[in-house]
Amino acid sequence: MVEQRYGRPRGHGSGSLAAAAALIGCLGATALTGCAASGDPKPAPDPARTVRNAADVLTKAGSAKATTSMEMATGGTRVTIRGEGGYDFRRRTGRLQVVLPHAAVGASEHRPITELLTPGALYMKNRGAGVPADKWVRVDTTTLEDGNLVTGGATDPGAAAELLRGAGDVTYLGEIDLAGVKVGHYRGVADLARAARAASPQLRGALAAAAEGFATDTVPFDAYLDAEGLLRKVRHQFTFSNQGRTVAVASTTLLYGFGAAVEVTLPDRRDIYAGKIKA
Repeated sequence: MVEQRYGRPRGHGSGSLAAAAALIGCLGATALTGCAASGDPKPAPDPARTVRNAADVLTKAGSAKATTSMEMATGGTRVTIRGEGGYDFRRRTGRLQVVLPHAAVGASEHRPITELLTPGALYMKNRGAGVPADKWVRVDTTTLEDGNLVTGGATDPGAAAELLRGAGDVTYLGEIDLAGVKVGHYRGVADLARAARAASPQLRGALAAAAEGFATDTVPFDAYLDAEGLLRKVRHQFTFSNQGRTVAVASTTLLYGFGAAVEVTLPDRRDIYAGKIKA
């Protein structure tokens, strides 16, 4: 077993319902707290560059607490999958507890799914669908058609930030208050292929897979950065096909508590399920 603990708290700065269940099984909003940044965000002379630099600023910050929300709409039905945990932007590792809607999986199976995010791999526990309760499922994210941007029911916070490296046509929409923090609101479109080329080595493979797998190579986004350039919130709008239907997915990641410790314990090889996984 490998235990990784990162970060040191800083005092400042910081488808249908069936499709929802299938999203977690494919191939294998929320409170915001923390200290406000000093000063107010100012309009950037180059909004696109400011957004593209967001991943680098997060790496310097080290780590953060995170909450996620993934909304899917298909056939007139809308469901939401929520997650909560932490992420280390230097190690590209994180831990999330992801909860499916009751109606999507049934009350008896409605246990939080533990997800461990690592470079190139996603580990899931309480996966259900025939997987023993004490076993983990490991998925190679570089083989996923979406690069784990939607498969796990929560976008990897590191990938969400790295995707912004492909930002283009960015417009600064002004300043808003986000749970007591003044942030600048930026809207644009991210090019998946460009993001993959510019991404950090740890996440390049997953984003390259997404660039090949999605029906369109652009992803509209809204990003919210504080006065220090820290990404506080990002919302991506993905579109993909599921069993012949077009599914719209809006993925939102909120970041706060910058510098908080993030603990990730990778499972032993004997604890990883090697059997067949049901969809």
